[in-house]
Amino acid sequence: MPADPSSALTGETPASAVTGETPAPGAGRERRTAPRQNRAQAGPVEVRRSARRSRTVSAYREGDRTVVLIPARMSEAEERRWVGVMLDKLAAQESKRVIGDGELSERAERLSGQYLDDRARPASVRWVTNQNTRWGSCTPAEGSIRLSHRLQGMPEYVVDYVLLHELAHLLVPGHGPRFWRLLEAYPRTERARGYLEGVVAAGRLPDLPAAREE
Repeated sequence: MPADPSSALTGETPASAVTGETPAPGAGRERRTAPRQNRAQAGPVEVRRSARRSRTVSAYREGDRTVVLIPARMSEAEERRWVGVMLDKLAAQESKRVIGDGELSERAERLSGQYLDDRARPASVRWVTNQNTRWGSCTPAEGSIRLSHRLQGMPEYVVDYVLLHELAHLLVPGHGPRFWRLLEAYPRTERARGYLEGVVAAGRLPDLPAAREE
């Protein structure tokens, strides 16, 4: 798969917690459950507003729930945007745990069963460090799948998408309509493609100056 197709870390709990800073200062404290996001997490999202919080947004896991803490002044549109940002940051943080080749093979087996009717059965699935212009590759004749080490540290839904993409190539070599129909069942296809396109685009930009402290 070719490679060409956003805030500091802290939080309320020691594991899986992130913090971001909003661009600008509200009253009261409100809790509510936000609509489920189409991201790596599968549990509900609870948004908590606080008048004491003026510039920062935090998120952490609480059992099967994700809690997002935001300033009380924040609009609903800003809330939706920041919930998405923080879910992605949590997913990226959690996926920094290095997944070995064995676990990668297990994930491939799970994805094949869930989305490809268990028809894609690779002989080998492994990380490689020599793919700098591709996110992954597949050799159908050998049944081998290789993922670029650059995916390590990206959200799990992105890794799963690339893995599923290469699994689909075991069934359909090219990128025609039949190939893309195989990926329609995966709910995060467009989001994962957008994430990877953003990574590629960011890599082409010059270094930006640090934001001025207010």
